[in-house]
Amino acid sequence: MTQPTNTFDSYDANGIREDLSDIIYDVSPEETPLLSSIGKVSASNTYHEWQTDALRSSAANAHIEGDDTAAEARTATTRLGNYTQIFKNAVVTAGTDAGLSKAGRGKEMAYQVVKVGKEQKLDIEKALMDNNARVAGNATTARELAGLPAYLTSNTSAGSGGSDANGTGSNARTDGTQTAFTQARFDTVMQSIWSSGGSPDMVILSAFQMDKALGFAGNNNQRSTIGAADGKVANLLNVYMTPWGSVEFVPARENRSRDVFIVEKDKLAVAELRKMKNEALAKTGDSEKRQVVSECTLVVRNEAAQGGVFDNTTS
Repeated sequence: MTQPTNTFDSYDANGIREDLSDIIYDVSPEETPLLSSIGKVSASNTYHEWQTDALRSSAANAHIEGDDTAAEARTATTRLGNYTQIFKNAVVTAGTDAGLSKAGRGKEMAYQVVKVGKEQKLDIEKALMDNNARVAGNATTARELAGLPAYLTSNTSAGSGGSDANGTGSNARTDGTQTAFTQARFDTVMQSIWSSGGSPDMVILSAFQMDKALGFAGNNNQRSTIGAADGKVANLLNVYMTPWGSVEFVPARENRSRDVFIVEKDKLAVAELRKMKNEALAKTGDSEKRQVVSECTLVVRNEAAQGGVFDNTTS
């Protein structure tokens, strides 16, 4: 079929209105499993400190009648700390924006402020799990918080040449030769945490390492199976039960794929010196300026309740 002669079609027309959806589709990941799972406390200084302690090992304890009682030597608490880190993002929009009609949002500034707030949470999540030593900072150097690997010393599994940090946050751990993430390595760390007195409840790992965990022996869902009742295919791992406790596996995007963290959530916290805030900046021309700013640090209340399987292969 051909078009009749002199047909005026849409290709000839001017003035056709655009067809632009009023919805903005964004599938960028914004989950922050560690930041969202642990408690928040207040900080009152840029160097936030806490104390840890431990019971002595059990010993034979028997005495004769009437014997004088002698005092035992006691050990002082351990004092630890971390520096608060300033997280900041700014948005500037031209004054003309106030008069424009936008698709998918009303005012550009409001849309961008919400967006950078989500981005800043991802930055915080990354910093909490980064293999980074704390930095005190000065007039020309930004303060930096020490990430979780800088505090873990008791319950870890590392590749050849890998070594733990000193546990104070003042240095990062040394990466070793990468080796496969296995059930044996995982269970060894779980047992070590239990022996130290910890009760871990969450495992944070990358999608690649989660795939490895799906193959752990004893996992009822390690194979794709079709349920007769509902017809669903199951291939997932929500809770992994061991003699040393049950933990929930939570895939995360902001941690290094080579690191797997086994954590007791209530033994971690984020200390906030300044909660996230949207602030107007000084007007210097025909524009609007705002910043989203927060200041916080990681608190590892007791590293013996945490563990890490480090130096895992990532491909």
